[in-house]
Amino acid sequence: MFGIIAITLLSQQPVPPVAEGVASYYTVYSSSSLTASGEAMRDDLKTCAMRVGELGDYYLVVADNGKSVVCKLNDRGPYFGGRVIDLSLAAMRVFEVDAGLLNVRVYRLGSHAPRPPTRQT
Repeated sequence: MFGIIAITLLSQQPVPPVAEGVASYYTVYSSSSLTASGEAMRDDLKTCAMRVGELGDYYLVVADNGKSVVCKLNDRGPYFGGRVIDLSLAAMRVFEVDAGLLNVRVYRLGSHAPRPPTRQT
């Protein structure tokens, strides 16, 4: 009985972010054409660069404005002080921001792309 209660309580705990801070974006024009994973850099895919984490894993990036995006980690960076993640142009556009920087929390989702929710009819 205690085990079930403990599991229930632990499952209700908030998941801590793997990173919290400033996000910026990068493009094909501002970086090399190949990422650290060996993939070509593409502005039209939702990808990201972080100094930590497993290349190929997926991350949920949540901005202070309430918008979020799922990105695949395929590169290393950012290399500017105070920034925790670089987003591809496609990923940054989801946030509809006027400036190139925003405050975010980053959560690891794992090595498989999350499935979009199915619609109940």
